[in-house]
Amino acid sequence: MKSKKNRIILQQKSTAYSNSQIRSCLNGYLIQERDLSVESVKDFESKTKMIPTDNQMKDLFFANKLVKHTKSNTIVLAKNQQLLASGTGQTSRVDALKQAIHKAKTFGFDLNNAVMASDAFFPFPDCVEIAGNEGINAVIQPGGSIKDQGSIDYCNQNGIGMVFTGKRHFKH
Repeated sequence: MKSKKNRIILQQKSTAYSNSQIRSCLNGYLIQERDLSVESVKDFESKTKMIPTDNQMKDLFFANKLVKHTKSNTIVLAKNQQLLASGTGQTSRVDALKQAIHKAKTFGFDLNNAVMASDAFFPFPDCVEIAGNEGINAVIQPGGSIKDQGSIDYCNQNGIGMVFTGKRHFKH
């Protein structure tokens, strides 16, 4: 082994990161807590008659991880632990879903048997209906809407599995 002259070794000090994130915005700031939650498949609560398969659960877990790190409002579509498309930063979940479907189709991805993840609950069944019409057959969302039952009922009537995480992921 040859030695080199003038070699400088830098050692990084450990740093404690703040629990808050600060974002500038028009005429002010947004301060939000970091999302440090770590969910596992064991944390998912199935809400429909159709229980997602092991492969669907892996895809739901994967899609949920992507949702956590994507700008809200967001919808992620995934299959075989591959991102098919995401709709991000929209004013509504319906718009985010339509954006994701359009992206997936533009790239030639088949949405049959794909899964959908949302960073927040569905206050209406419109998103699961749109997703179901595209062939998506499993959904993961936090739940917590007073109208959750409408989305659950639509899934039950159309053979779509749905699981709740109990944790909203908002990233602004």
